[in-house]
Amino acid sequence: MMESILTQEQQMVKKSVAELARREFAPRAAEIDRLAAFPWDNFRILAQYGFTGMNVPEHLGGSGADVLSFVLAMEEIAKVCGSTALVLLAHHFAMQGIVLGGSPDMKAELLPQLAKGEKLGAFAVHEPNSGCAHSAIETRAVKADGRYLVSGSKFFVTSAGEADVYLVFVITNKSRGQEGFSLLLMEKGAPGMSFGKVYDRLGFRGTSGRDIYFEEASISCANLLGREGDGLKLLGAIGGRFAMLGAGAISLGIAGAAFEASLRHIKDRVVVGRPLSDHQAIRLMIAEMSLGIDAARTFLYCAARGTGNPPMASPPWTQEAKIFASETAVSVTNKAMQIHAGHGYCRDLPVERYLRDARGLTFHFGTTEMLKDGVAEMLMSQV
Repeated sequence: MMESILTQEQQMVKKSVAELARREFAPRAAEIDRLAAFPWDNFRILAQYGFTGMNVPEHLGGSGADVLSFVLAMEEIAKVCGSTALVLLAHHFAMQGIVLGGSPDMKAELLPQLAKGEKLGAFAVHEPNSGCAHSAIETRAVKADGRYLVSGSKFFVTSAGEADVYLVFVITNKSRGQEGFSLLLMEKGAPGMSFGKVYDRLGFRGTSGRDIYFEEASISCANLLGREGDGLKLLGAIGGRFAMLGAGAISLGIAGAAFEASLRHIKDRVVVGRPLSDHQAIRLMIAEMSLGIDAARTFLYCAARGTGNPPMASPPWTQEAKIFASETAVSVTNKAMQIHAGHGYCRDLPVERYLRDARGLTFHFGTTEMLKDGVAEMLMSQV
């Protein structure tokens, strides 16, 4: 349906990524999940084919792709390996911060390396005492002799300990309220920076989710993104363009994978002499899954087309698209599990992995409830 709105170039992106993911990522997806192994091989393959710098301008080593092309790529990768998709999204999040707020020197030095996959990017925003409430963070950055001394911690950081470059959200001047937050770029190995153990998580097990600790970690003031106080504004811009849409695309990909697996299963599975596809209850679930996926895809693709070159804010529709896609993925994977029954409950099939991964997207990049509250606040401000 929505494929008809895609340009020829976008259709080529979708097709090429789908073929690459099926050929290269599918054989190792279950092992990455089972062993909680970081998908370095997959990332390097994505770099080889030019998919690690989609949001970076061509003159800085990236492909300069449009937002919808990025969404299409994320969707197809997530159909096969959710962990690889989430690592790639965090990588693009970091690069988008540098694109929007980095100095010319920072862009020239780091973006080509990140875009080519020579370095991996990540971001560190959430904290134990703040959760998804950005303005409640406690990590501070204090200026001293031309450097920032960062103290505090971040938790559940994707690619922590594996990534080379991190965007770190900090307080630089608490007295300035909403303008007291900033984004700093920190490289792995900075003095005073350390990592906790990898969390043994339910889903997205190959993403190296860890805590990061800062004990007066010292970095140059040149590592500030934008100006002091631009932190919340930059986070909103990154979220509007890539984080929300990318997370929605991962949800859509997972839902699509569960739906396709269910279609194959009901055709092949015969019970009491009849294929499952003959049973009305099963057919109704299949129809409901298709309805949800088509609606989520329409919402997400239209939101991606509408962002273009967004202002320094997150439009409500990108948050709404993420909410709808993530809730759809949970509904679809639940139905897929019911259709597969005992077979789906075994690790021999990927359905249980789809269900575990889908659940995580209802709180990655903001819980569903907090995002809904944010949407309501934006809508009320227009009245």
